[in-house]
Amino acid sequence: MTVQRASRIRGIGMVNVATLTWATNMTLGRWLRDDIGPLTLTALRFAIAGTVLAFLLWRHLARYEERLRINRHELALLAGMALTGVVVFAPALYLGLRFTTAVNATLINGFGPLITGLLATLLVGEPMSWRQLTGACVGLAGVAVLISGGRVMSDMPHINAGDLLILGTTVLWALYSVLGRLLMRWRSPLFATALSTLLGLPVLLLAAGWEQHVLPVHVTLRLILAVPYIGIVPSVVGFLAWNAGVHLLGPSGAMVFYNTLPLYGALVAYLFLGEPIGINHLAGAVLIIGGGTWAAWRPRSVDVR
Repeated sequence: MTVQRASRIRGIGMVNVATLTWATNMTLGRWLRDDIGPLTLTALRFAIAGTVLAFLLWRHLARYEERLRINRHELALLAGMALTGVVVFAPALYLGLRFTTAVNATLINGFGPLITGLLATLLVGEPMSWRQLTGACVGLAGVAVLISGGRVMSDMPHINAGDLLILGTTVLWALYSVLGRLLMRWRSPLFATALSTLLGLPVLLLAAGWEQHVLPVHVTLRLILAVPYIGIVPSVVGFLAWNAGVHLLGPSGAMVFYNTLPLYGALVAYLFLGEPIGINHLAGAVLIIGGGTWAAWRPRSVDVR
């Protein structure tokens, strides 16, 4: 086995580890909806993740004898990442999971790479190919089939508020990814992830304190076991595995396998929550995953020299 092939296999493994952990996060968010509010769950999640990431960043800076100097441009990007990916994204995700299924949530997230591509074109000026444009249209059709329950052509299709919230979170994650792409032109993924998390954490802690008056925590055994898992595995292991996969495969190569998230999510939710998978889920999954794969796939060029 060549070194290049071994590196690619390792990268594929890392990306799949990331998407699997994120799928379990959505399933657990749905499972814990009666025990803890979305703001409190997010605050606990990022308090744990922030502690681990801060320690890893400190070790990194000490090892390479770097100083933590942040200019205004970097601070603006970090603030944008904290707002979109930490303060608003995660609470909106957990709130949406109170009204829709984990199956729907993970399938809708399969549309994320295409939204990221569109926003990157609009905000960063990265060109979109005709494959990405057609893939975006196909994926959008899949989302429409999914959130309407398969009744797209009816006069009064059933629209779930939770599905719309989850769709909104994919836009937030796309913005977070574009801002992170700008920052990581000269900063490491660990730097961007750790500092954006720590920057958003105080806001989340204040919001969680307010939420206790509205949705107090019901301490259960499953909550005690699940919160540390959510704080470490999806929030630290998942992010670091994803960044390792991007390093080995490149952004476009990693994005092809991001679409395993809906597959893992539907499977985990079916096995552990007993959530049904209907025809509209299958049709939406085919369109979303097919559109994303078509958009990200790069045919091998032929050398005619």
